[in-house]
Amino acid sequence: MLSATRPFLAHPFDDEKLKEECGIYGVIGLADAANFVALGLHALQHRGQEAGGIVTYDPVEGFNSARRFGYVRDTFTKPDVMATLPGSLGIGHVRYSTAGSKGHTAIRDVQPFFGEFAIGGCAIAHNGNLTNAAALRKQLIERGAIFQSSSDSECIIHLMARSMQKTLAERIKDALRAVEGAFSVIAMTRTKLIGVRDPLGVRPLVLGKLGEGWVLSSETCALDIVGAELVREVDPGEMVVIENGEVLSSRPFAPAKSRFCIFEQVYFSRPDSIIGGRSVYETRRQIGVELAREAPVEADLVCPVPDSGTPAAIGYAAESGIPFGLGITRNQYMGRTFIEPTEQIRNMGVRLKLNVNRALVKGKRIVLVDDSVVRGTTSRKIKDMIIEAGAAEVHFRIASPPTAWPCFYGVDTPERSKLLAATMSEDEMRDWIGVDSLKFISLDGLYRAAGEANGRDPLAPRFCDACFSGDYPVAPSDKIEEGFRMKAAE
Repeated sequence: MLSATRPFLAHPFDDEKLKEECGIYGVIGLADAANFVALGLHALQHRGQEAGGIVTYDPVEGFNSARRFGYVRDTFTKPDVMATLPGSLGIGHVRYSTAGSKGHTAIRDVQPFFGEFAIGGCAIAHNGNLTNAAALRKQLIERGAIFQSSSDSECIIHLMARSMQKTLAERIKDALRAVEGAFSVIAMTRTKLIGVRDPLGVRPLVLGKLGEGWVLSSETCALDIVGAELVREVDPGEMVVIENGEVLSSRPFAPAKSRFCIFEQVYFSRPDSIIGGRSVYETRRQIGVELAREAPVEADLVCPVPDSGTPAAIGYAAESGIPFGLGITRNQYMGRTFIEPTEQIRNMGVRLKLNVNRALVKGKRIVLVDDSVVRGTTSRKIKDMIIEAGAAEVHFRIASPPTAWPCFYGVDTPERSKLLAATMSEDEMRDWIGVDSLKFISLDGLYRAAGEANGRDPLAPRFCDACFSGDYPVAPSDKIEEGFRMKAAE
């Protein structure tokens, strides 16, 4: 049922995919900053579709904010909303709830968060997840803090309030030294735009230039939409402070080896973004090439599960010599909202979103390429659709290793017991889904596709791949307190 507290209904059949984290964006030195932020958030919409928010600062009007449920295009394009956000400095956030209230999103959980301190106001937008947020929250409440949201990100504001540092930038450093987990943070004061990445660089953050102004963004695609030039990535463990047209860099954390989230390469980032100087599209295409080398099969047609499986399917087809075809069509107009799902509509399942090109697949041996398998329920439904359309055989090829471990760094994953790969072998998964063959790319193959020629170094992996390997670069303190068992403890 739609309600005042949750007017934005996630589509009932989207729970098979790992949910996007969040997208953050900020600009300084640009007139009508809110319009630029709205455009940037629109380009980052794939990272969070539940809600969004913008905060701006104007010397006359002061700090102003707007937070809304739903898509950016439906909310932050309205003149009456944008007129309330004057100024040449602003930050924004698009949200999917990885921490805080889930299933009943409240407007109080929508970022950016704002705090008025004795030394001035500060707004923050956070992408990631703080793995010690529950313990921090308990300590802060015991010391008198009054929380307004259920989000882990609000801990940063309260930690800043307790810092004795003389500037807001220094207070942000203080606060972030006390947290654990993954974070890319964009913050703003009356005169500064600030960007920070955690020491491992798990979540992305890039710096761009637009005329005399500067831009911070989760991805490069959101620089492209406003015509900004990519300057560089913000380094892991780096803080950049932009004021009066200058960028000052500092390293407030102890040095650590980077562990960027490899699932950004597989699924989260837009294919037209650049990560580490490398096209996301090219990495995904190369995943398909590696997958064809590792798991060949005799077949007549390679088909992607749209849209995220398309680049890998193109690579698989090119390497294998099997023709590529769009055997499945996605309904581009359904989005992530739909009519209230009655039981009859629920039974229609994935057909509401995908439809098989019967004339193309009939009588053929089909290789279906998808980005991941989480619970496996959608994979079963897609296989049934392909068989009903007359395919002779169905072979699944997955552009990531088996997802066997939950993520605690800003990605909403099910409990481990609900992950298919945590409870079944590959052969058991093949039989449960009901396909002729099922193969995942190896972890080494994924690393090779991402530019590591020798595959994964088990002693010093370049990426965070905990959802595949169980190798967590930061212990999830809160979850361990709740009884979660790390791989080494099993």
